[in-house]
Amino acid sequence: MMTIAVEGIKLYAYHGHLKEEAVLGGHFCVSVWIDVNTEIVEETDNLKDTLDYVRVINIVKEQMLIRSNMIETPTARIAEKIIKEKNVLKVTVEVQKISTPVDAVFNKISAKKTLVKPNMSRST
Repeated sequence: MMTIAVEGIKLYAYHGHLKEEAVLGGHFCVSVWIDVNTEIVEETDNLKDTLDYVRVINIVKEQMLIRSNMIETPTARIAEKIIKEKNVLKVTVEVQKISTPVDAVFNKISAKKTLVKPNMSRST
């Protein structure tokens, strides 16, 4: 097993509770950490035997295009899409809202979700 990290995917999207956020949009930064079964690719050195990080970036872009009021929603959608990919065992997705219409000083506002693929080989 190995972790593939795709960190800091910068996007402009229209997520937010306020009307202005739906119209004006804002900057977001998405990071994804994926535990992948790499037994086969370590031997074959072939892209078809692992998770293509370009596919991960495309999933992030597609899901961030779907407008939501809360950042928790695209965070969950991204995680749910990635966990279904071949060889993926676990995924953690963080969506950070870069520009917020909040009158406060803070380091970061984000939502983070982790999903683990159920063990399908368990005997009953």
